[in-house]
Amino acid sequence: MRKLFVVLIFALSWAGGCLQAKPQPSGTALGAPPAGQAQAVFAGGCFWCTEHDFEAIPGVIEAISGYTGGKLANPSYEDVVTETTGHYESVAVRYDPKKITYAQLVERFWRIVDPTDSGGQFCDRGPSYRTAIFTADGAQRKTATASKAALEKSGLLKVPVVTPILPLGAFYQAEDYHQEYSDKNTVRYNFYRFNCGRDARLARVWGSAPKS
Repeated sequence: MRKLFVVLIFALSWAGGCLQAKPQPSGTALGAPPAGQAQAVFAGGCFWCTEHDFEAIPGVIEAISGYTGGKLANPSYEDVVTETTGHYESVAVRYDPKKITYAQLVERFWRIVDPTDSGGQFCDRGPSYRTAIFTADGAQRKTATASKAALEKSGLLKVPVVTPILPLGAFYQAEDYHQEYSDKNTVRYNFYRFNCGRDARLARVWGSAPKS
C-alpha cells in the first residue's frame, strides 16, 4: 500500500516532497478554471499516478490532485487516509476544449484505471482509492453514462464495470507536496508505481499500459 511505501521511503530519504516531516496545510476548495479552459474530475486510485497519466494527454493543460466526494470540509491528506471522511483521491483535469473533448477524456480515463475493482486500485486498498467519474452538470453525466454503457456492451472486460458516475460536489486541492509529484520526486514516484503493480495490472486488463 502507498501508506507503507511512504513510511519506508521516509526512513531512507532526505527531507522534501511528499515526505516532509513538518505539518502541511489542509486542502482548500478549488475555484473555477480560467477562461478558455474546461474541467473534468476523476478518481483513479493514487492521485500521483492519475495526475501523471492525464498530464501526458495532448490538450490537457494541468491535472490538480485533490479530494472530493466526502463529508468533511477542507480535508487534509491525514484526514482522508483514515478512510472515515468519504473522500476519494481525485484529480481536476483542466483542458483546452478546442484540442480535446470531455468525451475523449472519459475514454482515456477508462484505460488508465481498472474499472472492475471496487476495493481500491492496484496495491492501494480502501474507499479513498476507488475509481469514480464526478460530473459537474447534466451534459457531463450524459456523456459519462453513455461511455460507461458502451464499455460494458463492448465485451472488452469480462467482469462488470463498477466505477460509479457521481455528482461533483466540493473539490479540495491537495497539499502542495502532492502536486506534480511524479516530476518533483521522479525516483520515488517510479519506485512506488512499479512496486504497486499499476502498469502490470493495466496491461492485464486492457492489453497495454499507458505510456509514461
